[in-house]
Amino acid sequence: MATNDKHTLPGYFRGKFQMIGTVTFTALFSLVLMLLSIPFSDNAWFELKPSRAFAFTAVFFAIALLIIIISRRVMYATRRMRMTYFGFVMWIVAESVIICLLYSAFTIQGDEIGIIDIEETSFLELLGKAMVYAITSLIVPNIIAGMYFALLDKNKTIVKTRKAVAEPAAPLPWEKKINLYDLSGTLKFSAVLGSIYYFESDDNYVIVWYHGADGRLAKFMVRTRLKNLEDNFKDTLLVRCNRRFVVNIGRVKVLRQGAQGYELELDEEGLPVLPVTKTYEAQILNAVKDFGA
Repeated sequence: MATNDKHTLPGYFRGKFQMIGTVTFTALFSLVLMLLSIPFSDNAWFELKPSRAFAFTAVFFAIALLIIIISRRVMYATRRMRMTYFGFVMWIVAESVIICLLYSAFTIQGDEIGIIDIEETSFLELLGKAMVYAITSLIVPNIIAGMYFALLDKNKTIVKTRKAVAEPAAPLPWEKKINLYDLSGTLKFSAVLGSIYYFESDDNYVIVWYHGADGRLAKFMVRTRLKNLEDNFKDTLLVRCNRRFVVNIGRVKVLRQGAQGYELELDEEGLPVLPVTKTYEAQILNAVKDFGA
């Protein structure tokens, strides 16, 4: 669900790249920090040298990492659902609590079976000390990763904004300039497509019927042939409807089938109904369909 609520977590926090990066960084950060804290803790049993405690350490970290991976996988799978900043923080806290419970259970079980040796303490005391470590080793790296990805997203937004300013948007089809040149190649007429009704062939001339600057119907004659202008009409709303006329589909008010075939009524009083011959019938019907889509 899309929302502009300022309390809603931005989508990039639950993106695939961000999830993988955050889990990797959190795992490395937690491992290094907790190993460094061993000399300062009475109940830390992590070992790097070959021993039963080392195997116990490896199993614990593997399970803890699996818990985080599953959790983030669920978060990614539900990324289309709205999540607030508070909900995201509570999710991370819940991960930390689960891992602290796991650590406390491992500690007591390891002490009971003789793999590790710690001072006698209760489960709740172990859990409380583990939560202190969790704040530093699990929550802090998530905050750092979140700030990093927020900075990346901000930089992307700035780049996109600068690009949008540097590259002006292409004109709309209705605003495209239509230029007419005479037989000598001299520019004789220029207007936006939206102001043009149709072109009419008259021997060696083309008459442009258009909406003048004064708001009235106007015409302009250019010494050229309609066939010479057709390349200018490609990918526009100007479509040939018979041998004499090229019509602006955007100015067609009514398309109807008469006794002699299709005919076009334009949206300006005083203009004639333009006939559509069989040769151009298909392209006129397709153009009208595409314009109305």
